[in-house]
Amino acid sequence: MACSFSVRTPSADATRELAARLAAAARRGDVVVLQGLLGAGKTTFAQGFARGLGVEGPVTSPTFTLVRQYPCALGQLLHADLYRLDHLAEVADLGLADLAEDGVVLVEWGDVARPALGPVTWTVSIARTEGGDDDRVVTVSGGDETRCGEVAAALDARTGGA
Repeated sequence: MACSFSVRTPSADATRELAARLAAAARRGDVVVLQGLLGAGKTTFAQGFARGLGVEGPVTSPTFTLVRQYPCALGQLLHADLYRLDHLAEVADLGLADLAEDGVVLVEWGDVARPALGPVTWTVSIARTEGGDDDRVVTVSGGDETRCGEVAAALDARTGGA
């Protein structure tokens, strides 16, 4: 991996704000994998990321629909949740890597289906801390050397405050 950055967020709102700042560094064709335990904050992160891309209206977990699509500044935001899928073939059938050409793909539980996703731009790991109910550590890794500076600037608390 080219780079890895960790940021602690003290609330769900701070996690959304951090995600919105990271979205500013997103490019058309990016595939972002969200990983973390059940209830860690993957959908909370997705809500902020979507807001950062200009998505209007509510962003909800696509657990039962598998994929939700939202118009955004980069074309389409495809928000997928692979929690209920049992086989890589089911993930491949969704064609998420191909759909990334039309915008950005954000995949909850994507860590279990990496081989079917194609190249992953960033992996976002979210873990709750023992410091409080909404306290989390968000780690963003991946990308390439040329984009590490953009990601670092987006995540820097001094540029937006988490």
